Amino acid sequence: MTLNSASADSLLLEAYHFYSALTQTATHLNSSGKALEAEPNLGGNLLYTREMDVHGCATVIAGNVAGCATLAATANSAAQKQAIREGTVDFVVTSLDEALRILKNEVRKKATVAVCVGLAPSDIEREMLERGVLPDLVAKGAWDENRGAAKFGVDAREVRCIQPDRSQAFPDRNGAFLDWRIAQASIRWMSKLDAIALECFRSDVWARRWIRLSPRYCGRSAQGQRLLHCDQEEAATILDRLEGAVRNGAIGTEISGSLRTGGETKVFRFFPA
Repeated sequence: MTLNSASADSLLLEAYHFYSALTQTATHLNSSGKALEAEPNLGGNLLYTREMDVHGCATVIAGNVAGCATLAATANSAAQKQAIREGTVDFVVTSLDEALRILKNEVRKKATVAVCVGLAPSDIEREMLERGVLPDLVAKGAWDENRGAAKFGVDAREVRCIQPDRSQAFPDRNGAFLDWRIAQASIRWMSKLDAIALECFRSDVWARRWIRLSPRYCGRSAQGQRLLHCDQEEAATILDRLEGAVRNGAIGTEISGSLRTGGETKVFRFFPA
């Protein structure tokens, strides 16, 4: 599938929601005794998602940014090619055995990797259960809801179910959801905008990780846009600095976007002189 502007927006937003959910999992793991590194990440954890549709691709992107080793599955050859082309997955293989050889090594090294098996998710899940391959993290939906019991033992062992909190897109009065994009030449200008945003998030290590790594995995369609949840003061600071960079000529292209706070959405556009 080739992403148009609307589907790229949907993918990026869904990926961010899953990433936010994963960061909450990292907090849980830390409180349970798994030490986090100086730069936070979920290295050493196996994340499983299902079909490589928009929902599944978003989960894989979130896992990549968070540092997981991620396993996905799809029999759709077009989806496989798209995932490789966009950099969403690192490998497409034909069997669970091949996937596990890659994943086990990267889990041991606590390295980031994403592997897609070119088979139907139901086939992969059946084989995983038969062989006792249990992930550390599963995306919501990767269980048998008809039986009412978690496929991968979510209720029975330390398998965490990841369910994104989409309410962040409509934050309370203290929070803000900020997105911005540039009109052209993303390769030239987005790194400068990222540097401005990173300067505003010196203490929020998870926000910094998202800004720094999400462009690598979100595909070409999302290279010229960013979004994140923060408090209103941080959002105001970012907007002030973005506008200042455009006005003083440091950024030579239009920046547009929106700021959502307490049910209110404000749209902004900054034009070069």
